[in-house]
Amino acid sequence: MGWFVNAVGFVSVLYILRDVFHTLWHPTRHGGLSRLVMSLLWRLTASLRGGRRASGLAGPVAMVTVVAVWALVVVVGWALIYWPHMPEDFTYAVGLRPAEHADFLDALYISLVHISTLGLGDIAPAEGWLRILAPLEAVVGFVLLTATVSWTLGIYPALARRRALALRLSHLSCTHPTTEQIDTDAGAAVIDSLAAGISVISVDFMQYAESYYFHDGDDRTSLARNLAYADNLAGQAAGARLPDVRLAGAVLRAALEDLAVILDERFLHTSGTPREVFDAFAQDHAPRTGR
Repeated sequence: MGWFVNAVGFVSVLYILRDVFHTLWHPTRHGGLSRLVMSLLWRLTASLRGGRRASGLAGPVAMVTVVAVWALVVVVGWALIYWPHMPEDFTYAVGLRPAEHADFLDALYISLVHISTLGLGDIAPAEGWLRILAPLEAVVGFVLLTATVSWTLGIYPALARRRALALRLSHLSCTHPTTEQIDTDAGAAVIDSLAAGISVISVDFMQYAESYYFHDGDDRTSLARNLAYADNLAGQAAGARLPDVRLAGAVLRAALEDLAVILDERFLHTSGTPREVFDAFAQDHAPRTGR
């Protein structure tokens, strides 16, 4: 059975490394452990009491949960690699009886010592290939720490860009610009900058798909609640007199359509029109009241 336990350990570690790779460096729409955990917690908050407070905690708590699951599975996986070879292939410090320190808890202890790079040395691998694997676990621990920091540093700027764009759309909506005001060079510049902002958000949703599961707070900073106005603005620009305004409106419309495709394929699955997708997005991110 030793080979089977080793195989389970190796597969567990490789699965987590694959998930870290796809989460941070090669995001796909096919999901993974991180996407599964975050989507489940996002749906769970929809059914809990607490309203906005519970919704606001969904993203941060989900990130902590994903990192904890990554670390737990790697530690257990490496322990499964060590366990079948204890105590024969390990050296023990003076005072420790090998026969009394050869169960799974001891293997888990060794795994924790190596992944945290403590290197206590009271129980150490003596077999050649195990002596190579133990330092590799320390490398994996460093990778997990780096991945956690990189993930945090990537997601929160993406959230800031999303909320800043939402706030800008909210400001425009509050000013109620007329068709005459839109049909100017300044109007073309505003619409063009909005199209550029929408394109950046589309890339953010592809690169940091988990950012979808963060609640944006009030309506003014919620992109989900302000995309309908961007769609209306593109419609206004389409009927403008100046060709630059019409061009900017067409670019904004194309950017919105691309964003709708990304949202629908990766999260919402409505198979509807862009406006239907944005309505579903707004509903999914609607403020949740206590029950």
